[in-house]
Amino acid sequence: MINVMFFMTEILKKKYIIKVKFYICCRNQLFENKNGVINKYMKLLSRFILYTILRWKAIGSFPKKLNKYIIIAAPHTHWLDFPLSIAIKWAEGLPANYIGKASLFKPPFGFVFRGLGGVPIDRTKSNNKVEAIVAIFKSRDKFILGMSPEGTRKKVAKWKTGFYYIAKGANVPIVMVTLDFKNKKVKISEPYYLTDNMEEDFSFMHNYYEGVVGKIPENF
Repeated sequence: MINVMFFMTEILKKKYIIKVKFYICCRNQLFENKNGVINKYMKLLSRFILYTILRWKAIGSFPKKLNKYIIIAAPHTHWLDFPLSIAIKWAEGLPANYIGKASLFKPPFGFVFRGLGGVPIDRTKSNNKVEAIVAIFKSRDKFILGMSPEGTRKKVAKWKTGFYYIAKGANVPIVMVTLDFKNKKVKISEPYYLTDNMEEDFSFMHNYYEGVVGKIPENF
């Protein structure tokens, strides 16, 4: 009886070790991907699906020589905006990131969120989200952050100001991207460097999105 129990214990240990190794392998392939093979195929696949099958068009391109900047993508009116943004990221070969709460990045599925470009912030260590993200910008040589200026899928009277103060604090430009579902166009702006006039900056950015129609038009 003791031998049987010992044998079963060893089998369970081996199964556990195999599962752990499989998890680590998947994490490394998706997240680290040092040779870039997966990124290459994901780019080809994403471009085929997004631009050929779904017939979206990209107008403009993301800056190649800028190591740090903020992307604001709008309108944000539907849950489909997130997978569309991920598809754009892969199709354009853009190493963009997004911010998520730290609990999302814990095992067993944390590597998936990281692989999609997620970066955790621990709100328990800092009550100021803006300062926490500015600190990430300053701690890295390269960092591209995608954000929604509305901060919600619901219709808002005015945009949130967090992305603006992050750009100011990190001293990085803003690249505007349209998610135009009506015309199926992703329009990418030149980097916009903020001035000392917040009202004029917001007016310029709002004008960029004039005529753009989100998935749910009445929410923008």
